[in-house]
Amino acid sequence: MEELTVDVLVLGFGKAGKTVAMKRAAAGDKVALVEEDPAMYGGTCINIGCVPTKFLLNQSHKRREFKPARDDRNSFIARLRAANQKMVEGKGVLLLDGPARFVDSSTVQVGEQVQVRASTIIINTGASSGVEVGGRLHDSTSIQQLEHTPATLAVIGGGPIGLEFATMFSGFGSRVTIYKGEGDFLPALDRNIAQAVREHLEAQGIAIVDRRISAEQANEQLGDEVILVATGRRPAVAGLNLEAAGVDYTEKGIKVDQHCRTSVEGIYAVGDVTGAPQFTYASYDDHRIVLSHRWGDGSRTRTGRLLPATTFINPPLSTVGLTTQEAARDYEIEVRESAIADLAIVPRPKIMGQPEGIAQFVIDRTTNQILGATLWCIDSQELINTVALAMTQKIPAEALGEGIYTHPSTSELFNALLA
Repeated sequence: MEELTVDVLVLGFGKAGKTVAMKRAAAGDKVALVEEDPAMYGGTCINIGCVPTKFLLNQSHKRREFKPARDDRNSFIARLRAANQKMVEGKGVLLLDGPARFVDSSTVQVGEQVQVRASTIIINTGASSGVEVGGRLHDSTSIQQLEHTPATLAVIGGGPIGLEFATMFSGFGSRVTIYKGEGDFLPALDRNIAQAVREHLEAQGIAIVDRRISAEQANEQLGDEVILVATGRRPAVAGLNLEAAGVDYTEKGIKVDQHCRTSVEGIYAVGDVTGAPQFTYASYDDHRIVLSHRWGDGSRTRTGRLLPATTFINPPLSTVGLTTQEAARDYEIEVRESAIADLAIVPRPKIMGQPEGIAQFVIDRTTNQILGATLWCIDSQELINTVALAMTQKIPAEALGEGIYTHPSTSELFNALLA
Protein backbone atom coordinates (compact mmCIF):
# COMPACT_ATOMS: atom_id res chain seq x y z
CA MET A 1 0.00 0.00 0.00
CA GLU A 2 1.48 3.31 -1.13
CA GLU A 3 1.17 6.07 1.47
CA LEU A 4 0.99 9.77 0.57
CA THR A 5 0.83 12.87 2.73
CA VAL A 6 -0.69 16.07 1.36
CA ASP A 7 -1.91 19.36 2.78
CA VAL A 8 -5.35 19.22 1.18
CA LEU A 9 -7.31 16.18 0.03
CA VAL A 10 -10.48 16.66 -2.01
CA LEU A 11 -12.92 13.81 -2.57
CA GLY A 12 -14.87 14.40 -5.76
CA PHE A 13 -14.23 16.44 -8.90
CA GLY A 14 -17.27 18.73 -8.49
CA LYS A 15 -17.43 22.51 -8.70
CA ALA A 16 -16.45 23.35 -5.13
CA GLY A 17 -13.83 20.64 -4.75
CA LYS A 18 -11.93 21.22 -7.96
CA THR A 19 -11.92 24.99 -7.41
CA VAL A 20 -10.52 24.71 -3.87
CA ALA A 21 -7.98 22.18 -5.12
CA MET A 22 -6.70 24.47 -7.86
CA LYS A 23 -6.57 27.57 -5.67
CA ARG A 24 -4.75 25.86 -2.82
CA ALA A 25 -2.28 24.23 -5.22
CA ALA A 26 -1.63 27.65 -6.74
CA ALA A 27 -1.05 28.96 -3.20
CA GLY A 28 1.68 26.38 -2.68
CA ASP A 29 -0.11 23.57 -0.89
CA LYS A 30 0.37 19.94 -1.84
CA VAL A 31 -3.09 18.91 -3.04
CA ALA A 32 -4.65 15.63 -4.15
CA LEU A 33 -8.07 15.23 -5.76
CA VAL A 34 -9.80 11.86 -5.84
CA GLU A 35 -12.39 10.96 -8.48
CA GLU A 36 -13.99 7.54 -8.47
CA ASP A 37 -14.89 7.57 -12.17
CA PRO A 38 -12.67 9.20 -14.84
CA ALA A 39 -15.84 9.71 -16.88
CA MET A 40 -16.85 12.24 -14.21
CA TYR A 41 -13.78 14.48 -14.41
CA GLY A 42 -15.19 17.96 -13.98
CA GLY A 43 -18.15 16.86 -11.86
CA THR A 44 -21.86 16.27 -12.31
CA CYS A 45 -22.63 19.61 -13.96
CA ILE A 46 -20.10 19.16 -16.74
CA ASN A 47 -20.76 15.50 -17.49
CA ILE A 48 -24.37 14.54 -16.78
CA GLY A 49 -26.14 17.58 -15.34
CA CYS A 50 -26.45 21.25 -16.21
CA VAL A 51 -24.28 21.48 -19.32
CA PRO A 52 -25.17 18.36 -21.35
CA THR A 53 -28.88 18.68 -20.63
CA LYS A 54 -28.91 22.30 -21.78
CA PHE A 55 -27.01 21.24 -24.89
CA LEU A 56 -29.68 18.65 -25.65
CA LEU A 57 -32.46 21.07 -24.79
CA ASN A 58 -31.04 23.56 -27.28
CA GLN A 59 -30.85 20.84 -29.91
CA SER A 60 -34.47 19.90 -29.28
CA HIS A 61 -35.52 23.53 -29.81
CA LYS A 62 -33.92 23.22 -33.26
CA ARG A 63 -36.03 20.10 -33.90
CA ARG A 64 -33.02 17.89 -34.53
CA GLU A 65 -33.16 14.12 -34.36
CA PHE A 66 -32.15 12.81 -30.95
CA LYS A 67 -29.31 10.46 -31.92
CA PRO A 68 -27.17 12.98 -33.84
CA ALA A 69 -27.87 15.53 -31.10
CA ARG A 70 -26.74 12.96 -28.54
CA ASP A 71 -23.55 12.25 -30.49
CA ASP A 72 -22.76 15.96 -30.67
CA ARG A 73 -23.50 16.23 -26.96
CA ASN A 74 -21.04 13.45 -26.18
CA SER A 75 -18.28 15.00 -28.29
CA PHE A 76 -18.81 18.37 -26.65
CA ILE A 77 -18.76 16.95 -23.13
CA ALA A 78 -15.64 14.89 -23.86
CA ARG A 79 -13.84 18.11 -24.78
CA LEU A 80 -15.01 19.81 -21.57
CA ARG A 81 -13.97 16.81 -19.49
CA ALA A 82 -10.49 16.82 -21.01
CA ALA A 83 -10.24 20.57 -20.47
CA ASN A 84 -11.12 20.13 -16.79
CA GLN A 85 -8.48 17.45 -16.34
CA LYS A 86 -5.85 19.61 -18.01
CA MET A 87 -6.89 22.65 -15.97
CA VAL A 88 -6.61 20.83 -12.63
CA GLU A 89 -3.36 19.02 -13.37
CA GLY A 90 -1.96 22.22 -14.83
CA LYS A 91 -2.27 23.81 -11.39
CA GLY A 92 -0.19 21.02 -9.87
CA VAL A 93 -3.04 19.02 -8.34
CA LEU A 94 -2.37 15.27 -8.03
CA LEU A 95 -5.34 13.46 -9.59
CA LEU A 96 -6.12 10.02 -8.17
CA ASP A 97 -8.65 7.59 -9.65
CA GLY A 98 -10.69 5.21 -7.53
CA PRO A 99 -13.31 4.98 -4.79
CA ALA A 100 -12.47 6.84 -1.57
CA ARG A 101 -12.94 5.30 1.86
CA PHE A 102 -12.05 6.85 5.21
CA VAL A 103 -9.61 4.89 7.37
CA ASP A 104 -9.64 7.46 10.17
CA SER A 105 -10.27 11.18 10.56
CA SER A 106 -7.16 12.17 8.60
CA THR A 107 -6.60 9.19 6.28
CA VAL A 108 -8.46 8.09 3.15
CA GLN A 109 -7.84 4.95 1.17
CA VAL A 110 -8.18 5.31 -2.60
CA GLY A 111 -8.91 2.03 -4.34
CA GLU A 112 -6.74 -0.83 -3.14
CA GLN A 113 -3.30 0.67 -3.63
CA VAL A 114 -3.05 4.13 -2.07
CA GLN A 115 -3.67 5.73 1.32
CA VAL A 116 -3.61 9.50 1.60
CA ARG A 117 -3.17 11.46 4.81
CA ALA A 118 -4.15 15.14 4.98
CA SER A 119 -4.73 17.82 7.58
CA THR A 120 -7.61 19.25 5.51
CA ILE A 121 -10.13 17.01 3.78
CA ILE A 122 -13.01 18.29 1.66
CA ILE A 123 -15.87 15.94 0.79
CA ASN A 124 -17.44 16.88 -2.55
CA THR A 125 -18.97 13.59 -3.71
CA GLY A 126 -22.26 15.09 -4.91
CA ALA A 127 -25.52 13.19 -5.27
CA SER A 128 -26.88 10.22 -7.22
CA SER A 129 -30.30 9.27 -8.51
CA GLY A 130 -30.83 6.00 -6.66
CA VAL A 131 -32.86 4.70 -9.62
CA GLU A 132 -32.31 1.09 -10.66
CA VAL A 133 -31.85 1.64 -14.38
CA GLY A 134 -32.80 -1.16 -16.72
CA GLY A 135 -35.15 -2.01 -19.55
CA ARG A 136 -37.56 0.88 -20.03
CA LEU A 137 -36.59 2.54 -16.74
CA HIS A 138 -34.12 5.41 -16.90
CA ASP A 139 -32.74 8.13 -14.69
CA SER A 140 -31.65 11.58 -15.84
CA THR A 141 -28.20 10.23 -16.76
CA SER A 142 -29.03 7.10 -18.72
CA ILE A 143 -31.84 8.73 -20.72
CA GLN A 144 -29.27 11.04 -22.30
CA GLN A 145 -27.79 8.04 -24.09
CA LEU A 146 -30.87 6.58 -25.77
CA GLU A 147 -30.39 5.20 -29.28
CA HIS A 148 -33.39 7.01 -30.71
CA THR A 149 -36.24 9.34 -29.85
CA PRO A 150 -38.87 7.34 -27.95
CA ALA A 151 -42.35 7.50 -29.44
CA THR A 152 -43.79 7.89 -25.96
CA LEU A 153 -42.15 8.95 -22.70
CA ALA A 154 -43.57 8.77 -19.19
CA VAL A 155 -41.92 11.12 -16.70
CA ILE A 156 -42.36 10.32 -13.01
CA GLY A 157 -41.97 13.56 -11.09
CA GLY A 158 -43.08 17.11 -11.81
CA GLY A 159 -40.04 18.95 -10.43
CA PRO A 160 -37.34 20.84 -12.35
CA ILE A 161 -35.64 17.71 -13.71
CA GLY A 162 -38.88 16.12 -14.86
CA LEU A 163 -40.16 19.29 -16.51
CA GLU A 164 -36.85 19.91 -18.28
CA PHE A 165 -36.70 16.44 -19.79
CA ALA A 166 -40.38 16.54 -20.66
CA THR A 167 -39.78 19.77 -22.57
CA MET A 168 -36.66 18.35 -24.20
CA PHE A 169 -38.18 15.13 -25.48
CA SER A 170 -41.37 16.83 -26.54
CA GLY A 171 -39.13 18.98 -28.72
CA PHE A 172 -37.45 15.88 -30.11
CA GLY A 173 -40.89 14.55 -31.06
CA SER A 174 -41.88 12.22 -28.21
CA ARG A 175 -45.40 12.15 -26.86
CA VAL A 176 -44.77 12.96 -23.19
CA THR A 177 -46.86 12.34 -20.08
CA ILE A 178 -45.80 13.70 -16.69
CA TYR A 179 -47.02 11.89 -13.58
CA LYS A 180 -46.49 14.70 -11.12
CA GLY A 181 -47.96 13.10 -8.00
CA GLU A 182 -50.75 14.42 -5.84
CA GLY A 183 -51.00 17.99 -4.60
CA ASP A 184 -50.34 21.27 -6.35
CA PHE A 185 -48.42 21.58 -9.58
CA LEU A 186 -45.25 23.64 -8.97
CA PRO A 187 -46.22 24.19 -5.32
CA ALA A 188 -43.53 26.82 -4.72
CA LEU A 189 -45.20 29.25 -7.15
CA ASP A 190 -48.24 31.44 -6.78
CA ARG A 191 -51.23 29.51 -8.08
CA ASN A 192 -52.02 31.76 -11.03
CA ILE A 193 -48.50 31.43 -12.42
CA ALA A 194 -48.35 27.69 -11.80
CA GLN A 195 -51.64 27.22 -13.61
CA ALA A 196 -50.46 29.33 -16.55
CA VAL A 197 -47.28 27.23 -16.81
CA ARG A 198 -49.31 24.03 -16.70
CA GLU A 199 -51.64 25.22 -19.44
CA HIS A 200 -48.67 26.25 -21.58
CA LEU A 201 -47.01 22.83 -21.23
CA GLU A 202 -50.27 21.11 -22.06
CA ALA A 203 -50.68 23.35 -25.11
CA GLN A 204 -47.26 22.09 -26.25
CA GLY A 205 -48.67 18.56 -26.17
CA ILE A 206 -47.28 17.49 -22.79
CA ALA A 207 -49.90 15.67 -20.72
CA ILE A 208 -49.81 16.22 -16.96
CA VAL A 209 -51.46 13.63 -14.72
CA ASP A 210 -52.23 14.31 -11.05
CA ARG A 211 -51.25 10.83 -9.96
CA ARG A 212 -48.52 9.40 -7.79
CA ILE A 213 -46.89 6.34 -9.30
CA SER A 214 -43.74 4.45 -8.31
CA ALA A 215 -41.12 3.23 -10.74
CA GLU A 216 -42.24 -0.34 -10.15
CA GLN A 217 -45.88 0.52 -10.77
CA ALA A 218 -44.99 2.47 -13.88
CA ASN A 219 -43.01 -0.44 -15.26
CA GLU A 220 -45.96 -2.76 -14.68
CA GLN A 221 -48.86 -0.48 -15.61
CA LEU A 222 -47.70 1.99 -18.25
CA GLY A 223 -47.27 1.19 -21.92
CA ASP A 224 -44.82 3.98 -22.75
CA GLU A 225 -41.68 3.11 -24.65
CA VAL A 226 -39.43 4.83 -22.09
CA ILE A 227 -39.99 5.74 -18.43
CA LEU A 228 -37.91 8.47 -16.79
CA VAL A 229 -37.79 8.47 -13.00
CA ALA A 230 -37.15 12.11 -12.05
CA THR A 231 -37.93 12.15 -8.36
CA GLY A 232 -34.72 13.72 -7.10
CA ARG A 233 -31.13 12.79 -6.27
CA ARG A 234 -29.69 11.65 -2.95
CA PRO A 235 -26.42 12.71 -1.29
CA ALA A 236 -23.66 10.28 -2.30
CA VAL A 237 -22.25 9.01 0.98
CA ALA A 238 -22.37 5.24 0.43
CA GLY A 239 -18.93 3.65 0.59
CA LEU A 240 -17.18 6.63 2.17
CA ASN A 241 -17.07 4.88 5.57
CA LEU A 242 -17.78 8.16 7.32
CA GLU A 243 -18.13 6.31 10.61
CA ALA A 244 -14.40 5.62 10.64
CA ALA A 245 -13.75 9.35 10.50
CA GLY A 246 -16.48 10.23 13.00
CA VAL A 247 -18.34 12.41 10.50
CA ASP A 248 -22.03 12.84 11.32
CA TYR A 249 -24.56 12.36 8.53
CA THR A 250 -28.16 11.38 7.87
CA GLU A 251 -30.05 10.20 4.81
CA LYS A 252 -30.37 13.91 3.94
CA GLY A 253 -26.61 14.32 3.72
CA ILE A 254 -23.49 15.14 5.70
CA LYS A 255 -24.19 17.54 8.56
CA VAL A 256 -22.32 20.83 8.27
CA ASP A 257 -22.42 24.22 9.97
CA GLN A 258 -22.54 27.66 8.34
CA HIS A 259 -18.83 27.34 7.46
CA CYS A 260 -19.27 23.92 5.76
CA ARG A 261 -17.49 22.25 8.70
CA THR A 262 -18.46 18.69 9.54
CA SER A 263 -18.49 17.28 13.05
CA VAL A 264 -14.74 16.55 12.72
CA GLU A 265 -12.05 19.23 12.86
CA GLY A 266 -10.31 19.62 9.51
CA ILE A 267 -13.02 17.85 7.48
CA TYR A 268 -15.39 19.94 5.39
CA ALA A 269 -18.29 18.94 3.14
CA VAL A 270 -19.55 21.01 0.24
CA GLY A 271 -22.21 20.92 -2.45
CA ASP A 272 -24.94 18.33 -2.98
CA VAL A 273 -23.54 15.81 -0.49
CA THR A 274 -24.55 18.14 2.36
CA GLY A 275 -28.23 18.08 1.39
CA ALA A 276 -28.06 21.72 0.30
CA PRO A 277 -30.00 22.89 -2.79
CA GLN A 278 -28.48 20.94 -5.67
CA PHE A 279 -27.18 23.88 -7.67
CA THR A 280 -23.67 24.14 -9.11
CA TYR A 281 -23.53 27.79 -8.16
CA ALA A 282 -24.36 26.93 -4.53
CA SER A 283 -21.45 24.51 -4.59
CA TYR A 284 -19.24 27.23 -6.04
CA ASP A 285 -20.20 29.50 -3.16
CA ASP A 286 -19.35 26.69 -0.73
CA HIS A 287 -15.78 26.71 -2.02
CA ARG A 288 -15.49 30.40 -1.11
CA ILE A 289 -16.86 29.65 2.35
CA VAL A 290 -14.29 26.90 2.94
CA LEU A 291 -11.43 29.09 1.71
CA SER A 292 -12.64 31.89 3.97
CA HIS A 293 -12.86 29.69 7.05
CA ARG A 294 -9.78 27.51 6.64
CA TRP A 295 -7.38 30.03 5.13
CA GLY A 296 -9.06 33.41 5.56
CA ASP A 297 -10.95 35.54 8.05
CA GLY A 298 -14.03 33.31 8.27
CA SER A 299 -16.36 36.08 7.16
CA ARG A 300 -18.18 34.11 4.46
CA THR A 301 -20.94 31.75 5.57
CA ARG A 302 -24.01 29.97 4.23
CA THR A 303 -26.24 32.01 6.51
CA GLY A 304 -28.87 34.05 4.68
CA ARG A 305 -27.52 33.46 1.20
CA LEU A 306 -29.96 34.06 -1.62
CA LEU A 307 -30.12 31.40 -4.34
CA PRO A 308 -31.98 32.12 -7.57
CA ALA A 309 -33.24 29.10 -9.50
CA THR A 310 -34.32 28.28 -13.05
CA THR A 311 -36.41 25.44 -14.39
CA PHE A 312 -35.49 25.01 -18.04
CA ILE A 313 -38.82 24.65 -19.73
CA ASN A 314 -39.51 26.78 -22.82
CA PRO A 315 -39.48 29.66 -22.04
CA PRO A 316 -37.45 29.19 -18.84
CA LEU A 317 -39.02 29.72 -15.43
CA SER A 318 -36.85 31.54 -12.88
CA THR A 319 -37.47 32.47 -9.27
CA VAL A 320 -35.74 34.15 -6.36
CA GLY A 321 -36.84 35.12 -2.86
CA LEU A 322 -40.41 35.05 -1.56
CA THR A 323 -43.74 34.39 -3.25
CA THR A 324 -46.63 36.76 -2.61
CA GLN A 325 -48.12 34.45 0.01
CA GLU A 326 -44.82 34.06 1.85
CA ALA A 327 -44.06 37.78 1.78
CA ALA A 328 -47.54 38.81 2.91
CA ARG A 329 -47.03 37.04 6.24
CA ASP A 330 -44.39 39.54 7.38
CA TYR A 331 -44.55 42.54 5.06
CA GLU A 332 -46.97 45.03 3.59
CA ILE A 333 -46.43 44.18 -0.05
CA GLU A 334 -47.06 45.50 -3.53
CA VAL A 335 -47.18 43.05 -6.43
CA ARG A 336 -46.11 44.17 -9.90
CA GLU A 337 -47.16 41.56 -12.44
CA SER A 338 -47.84 41.35 -16.14
CA ALA A 339 -48.11 38.90 -19.00
CA ILE A 340 -44.95 39.25 -21.09
CA ALA A 341 -47.01 39.72 -24.24
CA ASP A 342 -48.65 42.80 -22.69
CA LEU A 343 -45.36 44.66 -22.11
CA ALA A 344 -45.33 46.97 -25.12
CA ILE A 345 -41.85 48.35 -24.42
CA VAL A 346 -40.31 44.85 -24.28
CA PRO A 347 -40.27 43.64 -27.89
CA ARG A 348 -37.45 41.06 -27.71
CA PRO A 349 -39.71 38.12 -26.70
CA LYS A 350 -41.96 38.86 -29.67
CA ILE A 351 -38.97 39.25 -32.00
CA MET A 352 -37.71 35.85 -30.89
CA GLY A 353 -41.14 34.29 -31.36
CA GLN A 354 -41.54 33.61 -27.62
CA PRO A 355 -44.03 36.14 -26.25
CA GLU A 356 -45.35 33.67 -23.65
CA GLY A 357 -44.88 34.07 -19.94
CA ILE A 358 -45.42 36.21 -16.87
CA ALA A 359 -43.18 38.56 -14.89
CA GLN A 360 -43.94 39.15 -11.23
CA PHE A 361 -42.16 41.22 -8.57
CA VAL A 362 -43.06 41.24 -4.89
CA ILE A 363 -42.03 44.54 -3.28
CA ASP A 364 -41.95 45.81 0.30
CA ARG A 365 -44.17 48.93 0.28
CA THR A 366 -42.24 50.47 3.17
CA THR A 367 -38.67 50.11 1.87
CA ASN A 368 -39.21 49.61 -1.87
CA GLN A 369 -36.98 46.53 -1.62
CA ILE A 370 -37.66 43.54 -3.85
CA LEU A 371 -38.68 40.58 -1.69
CA GLY A 372 -39.05 38.08 -4.50
CA ALA A 373 -39.55 37.62 -8.21
CA THR A 374 -40.88 35.05 -10.65
CA LEU A 375 -39.80 35.54 -14.24
CA TRP A 376 -41.26 33.09 -16.72
CA CYS A 377 -39.96 34.37 -20.02
CA ILE A 378 -37.18 34.17 -22.57
CA ASP A 379 -33.80 35.10 -20.98
CA SER A 380 -35.17 34.70 -17.45
CA GLN A 381 -32.15 32.58 -16.42
CA GLU A 382 -30.04 35.73 -16.96
CA LEU A 383 -32.47 38.34 -15.65
CA ILE A 384 -33.05 36.56 -12.34
CA ASN A 385 -29.37 37.03 -11.46
CA THR A 386 -29.76 40.80 -11.79
CA VAL A 387 -32.78 40.68 -9.50
CA ALA A 388 -30.89 38.58 -6.95
CA LEU A 389 -28.00 41.05 -7.02
CA ALA A 390 -30.39 43.94 -6.44
CA MET A 391 -31.89 42.09 -3.49
CA THR A 392 -28.57 41.22 -1.83
CA GLN A 393 -27.18 44.71 -2.36
CA LYS A 394 -30.39 46.41 -1.15
CA ILE A 395 -30.92 48.22 -4.45
CA PRO A 396 -34.50 49.57 -4.44
CA ALA A 397 -36.97 48.27 -7.00
CA GLU A 398 -37.35 51.79 -8.36
CA ALA A 399 -33.60 52.04 -9.03
CA LEU A 400 -33.69 48.81 -11.02
CA GLY A 401 -36.68 50.17 -12.90
CA GLU A 402 -34.90 53.41 -13.77
CA GLY A 403 -31.87 51.66 -15.27
CA ILE A 404 -30.86 52.24 -18.88
CA TYR A 405 -30.97 48.93 -20.77
CA THR A 406 -30.04 48.02 -24.32
CA HIS A 407 -32.85 47.72 -26.83
CA PRO A 408 -34.35 45.37 -27.73
CA SER A 409 -33.63 43.32 -24.60
CA THR A 410 -35.77 41.40 -22.16
CA SER A 411 -34.11 43.49 -19.41
CA GLU A 412 -36.51 46.25 -20.41
CA LEU A 413 -39.18 44.50 -18.38
CA PHE A 414 -37.50 46.17 -15.38
CA ASN A 415 -38.38 49.54 -16.94
CA ALA A 416 -41.88 48.33 -17.65
CA LEU A 417 -42.70 47.02 -14.18
CA LEU A 418 -40.42 48.69 -11.64
CA ALA A 419 -40.01 52.35 -12.64
